[in-house]
Amino acid sequence: MFTEIAVVVVLIVLNGLLAMSELAVVSSRPARLAVMRDQGSVGAATALRLSEDPGRFLSAVQIGITLVGVLSGAYSGATLGERLAKWLSMQGMSAAAADTVGVILVVVAITYLSLIIGELVPKQVALRDPERVAARVAPAMAVLSKVAAPLVWLLDASGKIVLRLLRQHGGPEQRMTEEEVKTIIAEAESAGILELEEKEMISGVMRLADRTATGLMTPRRDVEILDLSDEPHEILTKLRATKRSRLPVQDGEADAIVGVVTVKDLYDRMAANLAAGLPDDIRAFADIQPAPVVSDNTRAIDVLKAIRSSSVHMALVFDEYGHFEGIITSIDVLEAITGAFHEEGPDEPAFVVRHDGSFLVAGWMPVDEFADRIGIPLDPDADYETVAGFVLNVLHRLPEVGEHFDQGPWRFEVVDLDGRRIDKVLVSRAA
Repeated sequence: MFTEIAVVVVLIVLNGLLAMSELAVVSSRPARLAVMRDQGSVGAATALRLSEDPGRFLSAVQIGITLVGVLSGAYSGATLGERLAKWLSMQGMSAAAADTVGVILVVVAITYLSLIIGELVPKQVALRDPERVAARVAPAMAVLSKVAAPLVWLLDASGKIVLRLLRQHGGPEQRMTEEEVKTIIAEAESAGILELEEKEMISGVMRLADRTATGLMTPRRDVEILDLSDEPHEILTKLRATKRSRLPVQDGEADAIVGVVTVKDLYDRMAANLAAGLPDDIRAFADIQPAPVVSDNTRAIDVLKAIRSSSVHMALVFDEYGHFEGIITSIDVLEAITGAFHEEGPDEPAFVVRHDGSFLVAGWMPVDEFADRIGIPLDPDADYETVAGFVLNVLHRLPEVGEHFDQGPWRFEVVDLDGRRIDKVLVSRAA
């Protein structure tokens, strides 16, 4: 009797190993298996091959599980059920009742053990570390696939025929969405693998790839520009007052940006020329360097390439009509990843949490950063880049101070205008 019980237990454990192997290989991430393979793990290489042909692997596993299930059921009913029925008969139960009760009790016990030892526990083990488990069981699964090759081929071919009838062509689609990547990064930060600052920078890199030149640039109204047609003393005053190392230069017309000058070099040359009594027309001695020109809807990645290829580390942004829109520097790109740097003078934060739980938001704050902070969905095809653009997109006009609207669970109220520019927006929970 103990031998028979041992056989049933071995069959249940074998079923658990097969179930664990199936879930581990299917749940494993190919990228992690590839890393383990490159580190010398033969099992990971085998698991990677099995995952690339799931039809054959699943057929082999299913053959093993089905065979183990049939043997376990038949053996337990024919042996343990009969022995239990005899024992119940000896206790005074009728033969018919003893046979029925004996089989039922054995089936219930075997089913319970099969669920716990043969399914639930092995699958939980597989899910906790699928790549490592897959690397350990893959060699045995590969041997099973070869031993049952004819039957595996038949089942695999039959399954593919049924899939064609269901119009399920091709292999499994291995695609990871941006939301899944963000979830993985959040899990890594929660587990202590990534620091909060590292997570924020990675999120910034992902946001950067989705932005255009408009979302990176310093707008025209905030750009310091030197005009070659100005008087020399006016130009010197601007050079002395600016905190920028390079400035764009125009020649009369606002859209006639002719290049970029280095502030220190130009100041030194102008001061030397004026002291020597030389001609004061800076066109004659200013070292104006060309800067790359990009469209306002150029992708941020292409803007970064243009800036890297230029010695002035600056790009000029123009719209489709040839109007100058603003500039993008390497600092603008870095701030898109790490957040805005503090500068001298009054610091205007982009996002302030108020004591009542509402948010005071600057109109120039990038809308993707804002959406991440409060958790609102954005239209992927939207043609705005800032919170002010978001408000204008909803209202389709320039709002008045105090005007508000509801968007999902949030209420947006315009609390400050700077001319025709939305300067501050108050965001609170909608009633």
